[in-house]
Amino acid sequence: MSAPRENGAFAGLRGQLRDAAATFAGGPDALEGILLGMVDDVDRAVGEPLEIFPVCHHSPASALAMARRLREKQPKVVYLELCEDMAPLLTELRNCRLPVAVQAFAGDVDGFPADWAPLSVVAPVTEASAEYQAIAYALDTPGVELVLVDRSADHVFQWDSRGEEAPEGDGPAEEPEAALHGEAVGVGIGDLRPRFAELEEHLLRHGKVRHWSEWWHQYVEVPLGDSDHDTYRQVMFLIGSLFRRLAPGDGSRVRVDEDRERYMWTRMREHLAVTGTDPEDCLYVCGAFHAASRVEEFGVHGVPGAFEISPRTATAWQYGLIPSSHAAIEAQFGLAAGSVSIAATEWAKGLKRTRVKPYVLEGQAGKRKSAAKKAAVVPAPPSEVATDKLSGFLRRPPVLDGLDEAELLGWSVDIVRAARRNGYLASTADAIAVFETSILLAGMRDRAKPTPYDFQDAAVTCIEKDSVPGRRDVRRLVEIMMGGDRIGQVGYDSLPPLARDVFDRLAPLELKLEQRGVRRALLDMASRPELRACSDVLWMLRRLLPRGAARPIMGERRLGERSIQESWDLALGTHQRALIELGYEGVSLEQVLEQRLRRDAYGPQATTAAVLAAVEDATLYLGSRRLADELGSHALKLLAAERSVDGAPEVLSRVRALLAYYRTSEPVLPSWIESFVKAGYAHYCTLLPTAFRDEDATVGQVAAMLGFLFGMEGLALSLGCDRTQLELAVAQSHPDEPAKTALLWAAQVQLGTLSRGALRERCDELLDNPLVVPAYPRYLSGFVHALEPVPGLADVVVEAVSNAFGRLPDAVLLPWLPLLITTLRSGAADLAPLLIREAGRIFPGRLAALDAWVPPWRTPETDPFAAVPRTPAPDAPRGAALLAAHPAACDAVAALLGCDGGWAPSGVPAPAGVPLLAAHPAACDAVAALLGCDGGWATAAEPAPAGAALAARHPATAEALESLLTTG
Repeated sequence: MSAPRENGAFAGLRGQLRDAAATFAGGPDALEGILLGMVDDVDRAVGEPLEIFPVCHHSPASALAMARRLREKQPKVVYLELCEDMAPLLTELRNCRLPVAVQAFAGDVDGFPADWAPLSVVAPVTEASAEYQAIAYALDTPGVELVLVDRSADHVFQWDSRGEEAPEGDGPAEEPEAALHGEAVGVGIGDLRPRFAELEEHLLRHGKVRHWSEWWHQYVEVPLGDSDHDTYRQVMFLIGSLFRRLAPGDGSRVRVDEDRERYMWTRMREHLAVTGTDPEDCLYVCGAFHAASRVEEFGVHGVPGAFEISPRTATAWQYGLIPSSHAAIEAQFGLAAGSVSIAATEWAKGLKRTRVKPYVLEGQAGKRKSAAKKAAVVPAPPSEVATDKLSGFLRRPPVLDGLDEAELLGWSVDIVRAARRNGYLASTADAIAVFETSILLAGMRDRAKPTPYDFQDAAVTCIEKDSVPGRRDVRRLVEIMMGGDRIGQVGYDSLPPLARDVFDRLAPLELKLEQRGVRRALLDMASRPELRACSDVLWMLRRLLPRGAARPIMGERRLGERSIQESWDLALGTHQRALIELGYEGVSLEQVLEQRLRRDAYGPQATTAAVLAAVEDATLYLGSRRLADELGSHALKLLAAERSVDGAPEVLSRVRALLAYYRTSEPVLPSWIESFVKAGYAHYCTLLPTAFRDEDATVGQVAAMLGFLFGMEGLALSLGCDRTQLELAVAQSHPDEPAKTALLWAAQVQLGTLSRGALRERCDELLDNPLVVPAYPRYLSGFVHALEPVPGLADVVVEAVSNAFGRLPDAVLLPWLPLLITTLRSGAADLAPLLIREAGRIFPGRLAALDAWVPPWRTPETDPFAAVPRTPAPDAPRGAALLAAHPAACDAVAALLGCDGGWAPSGVPAPAGVPLLAAHPAACDAVAALLGCDGGWATAAEPAPAGAALAARHPATAEALESLLTTG
């Protein structure tokens, strides 16, 4: 560093500060060193041959000063503090509506910790920013070169110290747009804020302001808005030096700041050496904090140190533009809510007041031709020796702007109108109160003119009262009124290929999807088959984009199902950032979706259920049999390696869905799913005894295992599995938990080793044992879970619940009734409908029938084949008359039993079968009724009917009927 120039332009200021330090501190001490060091920093920066232009990010005063200086100096080279690898993206700003952010994105990292991924760096750009003025001037002025000299995005993370220092700020914005930048690292020109907490607290307290943004607006923005170039530079140098010298002197943040300054000066010297440009024709735009740098490499003639720029890692970076917003910038850089919107308003007012012609990129967002091209070029003033402007600025009393009553009155009327629209009971009296209170607050804070922050406080005090009737409070309404949260948009030509392809494929919808807001899309694929392609795109977007970007209102897509009509709410313009970042992963939606499915399936945390979900998505959205077979084979490998049953319920549901789909849509099952069922059958048989004893395995997981074994049993046995393995696994299971015990009993019933009657007896024994009654709800929970593998037990479960309510006294029933309800709700909510349907089938449908209703399990079972004894008539059998009256019935029964004989002639004595028919008249009646015969029995006096001859000619039929009717 060069020695301070005691006889330079700031000699008088040095003397004054030295005397002030001696007066306040009582002699030379650290205060004198700080004050004189600040002057040295200003003198050093002002005397640098390569002009340094200090700025604060998103400051309208900096933007005005930049526009004025660019028009005066007309530099040939503009060095800009911005990531050097973002330079190719700056020309794309022409196709955007500000604010937008230049982004560097890396999904796959190489050289960084894997848990850092994805990496993202954003640099927001607004119209009221000095960097935008420099970019617009350099890109639209022939012969001017724009050189970005800050570290690359890769070096941002190379020098990153994650978690060491928490970001400071006035508080995050509350609007959803504050998340437009996500977790990206923000890069801005001029992060100018005290890093010494006590200093910031002191400034806020004595400045009578609430937060740093208000202090900056009151004591820097307003005084520097109309100042000349030299005054602006020296004041900004002084502020940067003050904050730098009072910042903590250790920590990684200081090291990163100094390395950035070495990096930038190294790049500028390299460029000057290569191009031979005169430093007088250059302009270096950087933050005021870095302009007061004290590194040895500072300046064109600085001493090159031992600093070496490290090579970049092998991480592949993608670059693009994403939409930004005022709220996102405020949240990322720790600014007060609404401060960027107020700055935009001040920028517009400053342009009118100073008549400065701003630089605007040609063709940007439909703007007219840049005013800079029409304005006459003002030649730069001749170089003069730097003069001390700081002394006059520091001694000058604050300029008291006159009260603009018309402006304040307009604000008061507008905020009352906005409050009414949002549900407040505001009136003209409130507008007057806001007007007068704003003036009062400004006077209490030593301000002649109320600032927007004074007006905001007055509006909250006079209008909001004690409640907020609408969605927005008064503070937010003032922010909207002052300019609102402007949200930028990236133009179609600046979008990545994937995003452009999405808009092209959705063009048949004839909607303006690039605009923000929700658009309703109606797809009638029956009348317009070309919309099926749009439907495919929308379902993939729903799978890839955040919730709300593409939301189906009507229609669904499941395995084997396709809707013929769909309705969608689309907000692609609102979620443009997410769509753009998809473009960093591939060139088409199909490619990105396939990559994500593979990443999920082959990731270190992948489970069998997750891979099966990827198989389902590959079939559902991509229709790719190749990818589905590949992922299915991988799921088989994961299943064989799993030693727990945590994912059994999801595995069961997904395998069932895939099997149902393949059985209805494919001629044969894929080989991988056959192998999966076969391996899963053996796998779960092996784990079943352990799962019954494992305390960590829930009853739902064990029920899912049994559901897989019983549900896939038919297919598994056809593929060569042995049912004995399942029987042995159930026999080796000895659970201790009541719910699992009930589940084991259900499995035994399904296997046939336990009868339903024995199961009912065990349930009765549980109710009879007073020591077991408190645990009965857990047994019921197990029975309800058993409906998954054994749905046929629904009647037994209903009986078990009914017996408990019917037999237990209220003193026992009521204490564990809440436990029963909570147990069923938490553990078997999805199985309750099956239980309810079975109860609805068993119980009477009307209350009046309940008193006479007898439960089916209390009704004695009768043998349907038991014979009803009847005493035949002593004379001719009554069945013979019936057979004679209905010969067709006899012929039908004979044909059914395989008898091909005919009727015997009359006169043949009655055969032996006639007594059998006479002994079983109920059987004859049943056969006659079944065959539609409406005759009756012959009387005893009547002669033997012709049916006797039929029985005589078909003795086998008579014997078969006799054996059938006498069984049991």
